[in-house]
Amino acid sequence: MWMILFGGMFIAALLGVFYLITRFHRFGFMQRFSEKHRGLSWVLSALPVGAVFLFNIINVYASIVVLLHLMLIWAVCDLVAFIHRKRTHSGGSRYTAGGVALIVTAVYMGAGWFFAHHVFRTDYSFKTDKDLGTNKLRVAQFADSHLGITLDGEKFAEQMKRIQAEDPDVVVLVGDFVDDDSDKADMIRACQAMGELDVKYGVYYVDGNHDRGYGNYRNFTIDELYTELEKNSVTVLKDETVLIDNKFYLVGRNDKTDLERKPIADLCADLDPTKYTIVLDHQPNDYAAEAVASPDLVLSGHTHGGHIFPAGFLGLAMGANDRVYGTEVRGDTTFLVTSGISGWAIPFKTGCISEYVIIDIYDK
Repeated sequence: MWMILFGGMFIAALLGVFYLITRFHRFGFMQRFSEKHRGLSWVLSALPVGAVFLFNIINVYASIVVLLHLMLIWAVCDLVAFIHRKRTHSGGSRYTAGGVALIVTAVYMGAGWFFAHHVFRTDYSFKTDKDLGTNKLRVAQFADSHLGITLDGEKFAEQMKRIQAEDPDVVVLVGDFVDDDSDKADMIRACQAMGELDVKYGVYYVDGNHDRGYGNYRNFTIDELYTELEKNSVTVLKDETVLIDNKFYLVGRNDKTDLERKPIADLCADLDPTKYTIVLDHQPNDYAAEAVASPDLVLSGHTHGGHIFPAGFLGLAMGANDRVYGTEVRGDTTFLVTSGISGWAIPFKTGCISEYVIIDIYDK
């Protein structure tokens, strides 16, 4: 789904380059300059569009996203201005729509940058009839750190200090800890940061689709990642179930991209139904089977909460995900999807926020 989406974005960006050059050429000062220097005026009109590609310093996706937003917002401003002129029979030499488009794009993308680079705290609370052995179980959940795009090793460590201050009973990392562009030094520092957490029941990890990598240029392997996690007392769950302190279960699923992963029914088959069960499943797209298996809570990430609007709605329409963000109840199972503590490739979030999640589960 992402490859189709980004392929379409690339084609649209090429068309957008031409459109935006013609828009910059419409400004009054450029029109006046064009009267004597027609060819040069088009070159100068292309310069601001070319400046957008300075975002290639970050990555090519950032340039494409900024370009597409500028193109779409400018087209909307042009349309509104056209309708206004037709309704009021007014004209004017000033190209106001262009100025408005530049301002709106700058504000919108600036907000997207802020929401990608500032991590918020999101709270949920649930009640259960099952005996937790305590009146409250606090779970800290995060996913999709994709080390390198907005969080390097040290910035990740700062977020772990925030999570420590929440005094959780258990911490769960639900996939996409790293990706192809993550650096080994950042990975090691981030693992050390999780090892520094002082948590009653420990820290647990499951794979996401990016953790194994899609290329061969990353400077560490998945086995080296597992080694660093385990060295720092992070429990790696690979289609495994653990009973914690004889009070509740954690079921860690392999990612959907693992063709040999076990059905959720097999993982939950022999569990004591009187004990609370939490499933960690990176991709939120096995809801029907998980609802039948009937764990109490399923925690996922992967969607980044939509990341760039309207990508989340496209994912739902294409059947890539059962949910993009937030909670849903099916039968006896509550499903929760986090937007992630960071995101992949694109250093903007226009469809969501970056977050870690604090879940308080109360024993009735």
